[in-house]
Amino acid sequence: MPQQPPVRSSPTRPLRPDASMSLLTNVMDHSLDDGYAEAAARKQAEGVGGMPKTVRAKLGLAAGLVLAALVVTLGAANARISAPVIAKERQELIDRIERETSAADKLEDNVDTLRADVSARQRAALKSDGGGEQADLVGILSGATAVHGPGVKLVVDDAKEASQDGDGDPRETSGFSDTGRVRDRDMQRVVNGLWESGAEAISINGQRLTALSAIRAAGDAILVDNKPLVPPYTVLAVGDGQRLSTRFQNSADGLYLHALQENYGIRTSISVQDDVRLAAAPSVIVRTAQPSTEKGTS
Repeated sequence: MPQQPPVRSSPTRPLRPDASMSLLTNVMDHSLDDGYAEAAARKQAEGVGGMPKTVRAKLGLAAGLVLAALVVTLGAANARISAPVIAKERQELIDRIERETSAADKLEDNVDTLRADVSARQRAALKSDGGGEQADLVGILSGATAVHGPGVKLVVDDAKEASQDGDGDPRETSGFSDTGRVRDRDMQRVVNGLWESGAEAISINGQRLTALSAIRAAGDAILVDNKPLVPPYTVLAVGDGQRLSTRFQNSADGLYLHALQENYGIRTSISVQDDVRLAAAPSVIVRTAQPSTEKGTS
């Protein structure tokens, strides 16, 4: 019987211990496909610790609202606390102003009373010295005595559309006032013209003029003896009515007033009065002038 050749077994490599686990390992290492991995990375980027941005934004908004409400509440509380203090200080200031105003009114009344007393004593002194009619004349001319008699009434008023801007106006360069407005220099010329025309006593808006009276300006206001007047300006003059009116209108100052009326719209009117009444002026106090004796010495 022929012998069978011996069967020679081919050598085989030993299997890896985890060779049978390769599929499971691949599944574990790559459990998510690329789409799942991208979604997971995006979620990770949107929030820290897994918190979405929208949630964080809402929390931030809520915190801001709470802070704003806290600030408003504190402001309102402070306002309520300080309001009584402010109101008290305001009321104290109002009370102080009222007290000072009342005191000023009383002082002004006292001044008027003292002026009247001084005027009465001056008139009495003149009469006691044997002045007689001369004393009455002095009182009339000085304005210390109320007077009445025939005269004229002259009303001077601004133009209907008076302008406060006199830049470039011819009145400014020729001694005139600005267009349409009565100025202190206008009233000065009116009064001087009336005196020159024969007026014996003059008042403007009830303010009696004396030898020491001054007509000046303070801004747009006209002052007579430091008392402001408002237009229209009513000038009353005691004298021979018709003659006084004619002489004034024909004088240089009367023509000046007529030019203001014709060229710049200043309104004027003059009328003869049968009886003009002028109140006495406040006491005239002379501080420098002294009466002289017959020999020329004081």
